[in-house]
Amino acid sequence: MNLKTQKLKGMLCGAILIGVTSACGQNQQEQERRTPLDLVNFKELPDPTADTLSDWSKVENGLHASFVTIDKRFPKSIAPDFAVEKQASVTGWRGERVSAQILLWTNAEIAGAQVDVSGFRAESGSDLPSDIASTHFVRYVMTDEYAGGCGHRKPEDFASSLSPDMLDNLNSFDLEAKKVRPVWVTLRIPEDAKPGYYTAKVQVKAAEVPTQELNLSLHVIDKLLPKPSEWTYHLDQWQHPSAVARVEGLEMWSEEHFKALKPQMQMLADVGQKVITATLNKDPWNVQTFDPYADMIIWTKQKDGSWKYDYSVFDKWVQFMLDLGVNKMINCYSIIPWNNEIHYNDETSGELVNVEAKPGTPIFEQLWTPFLEDFVEHLRGKGWLEKTNIAIDERTREEVDGALTLLQKVSPELGVSYADNQRTYRRYPNSDDVSIAMGHPFSEEDLKDRQSRGLNTTFYIYCGNAFPNQFTFSDPAESVLVAWFAEAANFDGMLRWAFNSWVENPLLDSRFRTWPAGDTYIVYPNARSSIRYERLLEGLQDYAKIQVVKRALENKGDQANLDRLETAIQKLKITKPNQTWNQDLNDAKGLLNELSVQLVQ
Repeated sequence: MNLKTQKLKGMLCGAILIGVTSACGQNQQEQERRTPLDLVNFKELPDPTADTLSDWSKVENGLHASFVTIDKRFPKSIAPDFAVEKQASVTGWRGERVSAQILLWTNAEIAGAQVDVSGFRAESGSDLPSDIASTHFVRYVMTDEYAGGCGHRKPEDFASSLSPDMLDNLNSFDLEAKKVRPVWVTLRIPEDAKPGYYTAKVQVKAAEVPTQELNLSLHVIDKLLPKPSEWTYHLDQWQHPSAVARVEGLEMWSEEHFKALKPQMQMLADVGQKVITATLNKDPWNVQTFDPYADMIIWTKQKDGSWKYDYSVFDKWVQFMLDLGVNKMINCYSIIPWNNEIHYNDETSGELVNVEAKPGTPIFEQLWTPFLEDFVEHLRGKGWLEKTNIAIDERTREEVDGALTLLQKVSPELGVSYADNQRTYRRYPNSDDVSIAMGHPFSEEDLKDRQSRGLNTTFYIYCGNAFPNQFTFSDPAESVLVAWFAEAANFDGMLRWAFNSWVENPLLDSRFRTWPAGDTYIVYPNARSSIRYERLLEGLQDYAKIQVVKRALENKGDQANLDRLETAIQKLKITKPNQTWNQDLNDAKGLLNELSVQLVQ
């Protein structure tokens, strides 16, 4: 047993609730962490590439605007050289959220540019209000490259560039000279919208320059998209409450903290998230993120040798997420932390004790047995036992064997969830929730067997797979592809770390010390969306639509169109990019909408 102790000096130094494990020695650092970032008045980092030498001499004076594809990221400093498109069309079901993209550019500074969308008019007179549309200036963040994927990174060793990703909520934007600025247009089709074709005017304007006008068409198909809470796709994106507290300068687990968490986590519920990420003891990942994970359950060894567990934060967090609609699973990390350490308050010595407890050792069983027994009773009392899993992330075979042996012995009522890169699921075929690393071997027969028994099986994307992924330099359509891949490969959904494990200043620089840029988050502070988030939502909507269309075609006995759809889907069962993958994806999306129209004719 490896014991490391630290004296607790006063109530502040013992504030394990906020994740301070080195107590007073970190007071100054903790105070610095509570200094909020400038979330509004920030400037993007300078463009580090040779793109700044792009020739803008052929660009005429004034403000320029064109619709562009949503499948491309546009470098900030390169002068556009394409045919201007003043018209664009989008198609969606009732209740669906669809996107378009506009590119602005100018060879001279223009202050206060605005992009406004009018109401949508139909020939039938069934108009849709202008507030179904929102426009967002896309902000550029520093990114890097995939290179070797996982592993420690020094910024100077990797090619850096600015990538458009964050969708800001500004009403106007000052355009830089000899730069482009993407604008993301989001349309939320009302559930009660009448089917048909609509048109709207998009005005791009600023003082002292002619207004640019574009035309946006919307085709509403007479099919209703199920609500995100009804989607069958099993989405598991790990949440990180500590990052929100640090970025906004808030006390951990305070009322202000939960108030700030609500709009951020609502975004996760809005894409059909199924899992609540909770912690059992100290940071399960041994600070692999910029912010340590704060404790949710406080362990105390009392003077008589018995144990007491404070679940107050855990209960508040879980109930908070349940109230948002995230309610299928509670995955609790981890009985095998990355450094095998747990910690507890010792009432006798007044010390905070760190203990190394490896699975299979006597101290592991000694510490975890009373907790697991107590945890089961607590969960039973809350009515949460059946949806709670003890979760494990990429541990060794020996560690997993030791942990699962104890769980089966002490708390067989608890479910088990793990991210698996060693085919562990074959040795433990009854595990409730298994996620297999993308690109690792798996058996289609095993997947079908697990599904037939009601067990959940997903894949996960991470720094080890270059494609498809959701780095800030990834092609935007990769975020759509992951949902189609799940359908093609018969997975139940996807796990991704993480939803909001923000780097030091995610508003400016998405790079991190260990993984390709953007690996640790897909949304931004103050509940800002991103191109990656919007395209992920697009793919999840596609997945929900596929299930509806397949059932309808089966009920009609339309095997020919079922085969057409399945052929299109199977083209997207890929873990390496080919030359046609993006076009294959768009063709499949087009076919899905075509079949949707046929089903209502």
